[in-house]
Amino acid sequence: MRAVTVRAPGKVNLQLAVGALGEDGYHPLATVFQAVDLFETVTATPRADSELRVSVEAPRGLGIDLAAVPTGPDNLVVRAAQALRDTYGVDDGADLHIVKGVPVAGGMAGGSADAAAAILACAEAWELALSRTELDAVAATIGADVPFALHGHTAVGLGRGSDLSPAMTHGEFHWVLATQSWGLSTPAVYGEFDRQVAAGEIAVGEPRISEAVMTALMAGDAHALGASLHNDLQGPALTLAPRLHRVIDAAEDAEALGVMVSGSGPTVAALARSRQHALAIAAHLRAEEVAHTVLTASAPATGATILAP
Repeated sequence: MRAVTVRAPGKVNLQLAVGALGEDGYHPLATVFQAVDLFETVTATPRADSELRVSVEAPRGLGIDLAAVPTGPDNLVVRAAQALRDTYGVDDGADLHIVKGVPVAGGMAGGSADAAAAILACAEAWELALSRTELDAVAATIGADVPFALHGHTAVGLGRGSDLSPAMTHGEFHWVLATQSWGLSTPAVYGEFDRQVAAGEIAVGEPRISEAVMTALMAGDAHALGASLHNDLQGPALTLAPRLHRVIDAAEDAEALGVMVSGSGPTVAALARSRQHALAIAAHLRAEEVAHTVLTASAPATGATILAP
């Protein structure tokens, strides 16, 4: 058996439509995921015993607080590896080394990317010879965003977000991602969404995929995509973190084609006309000092991929 290194991408939600809380405790979703070229990298090295041990590092300049990343059983790579072992009766252990490249607790599914990378890396390191369908089934038990991190590119997600189908896209899209040194709790944002629904502040219906988003993607039209970006969790996120209004205003001042809170926040994603425009928006946000770290990224990016030794 050998060490295997896998990288998996973070994401933005081009659209996130949220339905009312169901009796099962979940909200039905209709979302369009797009993978960005900010990656989590996981190396799985088989152990002679059955332990799963985690270590973490992050490149300088990304503003990632490693103290916020658990290294025990709460880390999603451990949960992913354990789910794989439970499903296929594996007793082997692994050292799981994570190199962070996606903001922590930023609504960009960095933890889900870790889980996806760990599932593929461990399956290869333990020589399980699994199909993508079998990997998907394990991924869906970890979290709604994990199957998408396996596949990457651009996809429609329904149900809890894990019922995926690929979305046809043309061209490349350029993003600016303004991250914060603090996080927003996803359960807290959904809780605020539920409160606003109950108070009549938000009208909620059956979540549907936006035709405008899909048409813009097929045409490769960044201007049309920017105009159609939408996130039902943005209002609740802004209620809990009103300082994010400053980030959105600054990105709009820099003539971003569209600006939105990414997922449950607090990362704010701004769509640019080009790579050069993305750099200009990023410079403006840094000058306005509205974010802890400002990153640029291109999309769509590939899903979980084994890296050559």
